Order: sequence, then structure tokens, then C-alpha cells
Amino acid sequence: LVSSAAFGASQTAVHVETPNLHGSRPLERETQKAVIRDYLESWDAFQRASHEGNPQGLDADFTGNALKKLGTTIAEQKRLGIRTRYQTASHDIQIVFYAPDGQSLELVDSVAYDEQVANGRKTLAKRPLHTRYLVVLTPSAVRWVVRVFQAIPSAQGEP
Repeated sequence: LVSSAAFGASQTAVHVETPNLHGSRPLERETQKAVIRDYLESWDAFQRASHEGNPQGLDADFTGNALKKLGTTIAEQKRLGIRTRYQTASHDIQIVFYAPDGQSLELVDSVAYDEQVANGRKTLAKRPLHTRYLVVLTPSAVRWVVRVFQAIPSAQGEP
């Protein structure tokens, strides 16, 4: 499955690998579509909240530890007078676990993006990044929300 999703004015390439589930329940196609859609919407909310310096912008898409960590980071940056803008080029997503009770799903996302840190209109730093994230989502009343959003350290020698 290859598609594009709009984030701001640019197009982000999204590639979804075939799920690689080991020892978990089968994943229905509709569930997979909903999880990917909701995860990409959460990434968009994270980008907006970071750029606007508004941790409340995360509330509909994140919960638990992910909400706490990201919200604290954005609030601290706001306190320091800086903002971070993420311009995402691509996502390469693979679902790797779906809990037998259906209450959590784990995916790995390899994301290519530019990170720009600014103080007002002055750019302090800009760099291209390629980061792998481990993401755990749980169902809420109306959508899947991100509970864990953790960068995976790369092996030495990997980009």
C-alpha cells in the first residue's frame, strides 16, 4: 500500500509494509486502514502543536506517556521562546503486533523529515533527520490514539 498524505502545503510519501505479526491476533484490513489513518493524523497534530507551541493540540491524538513527554517538551520549548517545525518527507510504516484482546497495536515507522528550531523568525538550527519510531496505539471511543512514541536508537553505522 503506497499513498500520500497532506501535511501543511507539502505532500508526504507514505509507504505501508505488509504487517509482520508474530504471535498476535490477525489484523483486519479495516482496522489496519483506521490505525494508519489515525497514526498519520496524530503525526500531523504533533507537527502543528510543536510549530504553534501549543501542547493542548496533542490531546485528541495522544494519551499516557506519549502525551506527557511530548506535551512537556512543547511546553518547555515555549517557556524558552523557541519552536520546532517538522517538515515530513516520508513515512515507512509496518505493523508488528496486534494484542490478542485488540486493546493495543504496535508499529514501527521510519520517518524522513527536516527539523527546524526557531526563536521568533530567526532560525537557530535546521537539519534533515531519518528516525525510526516505535509506536503503540490504543483504541479510544472514536479512534486509535498514540500511547507510546519512542525513537529507536540506530545501530552504529546506520543512518
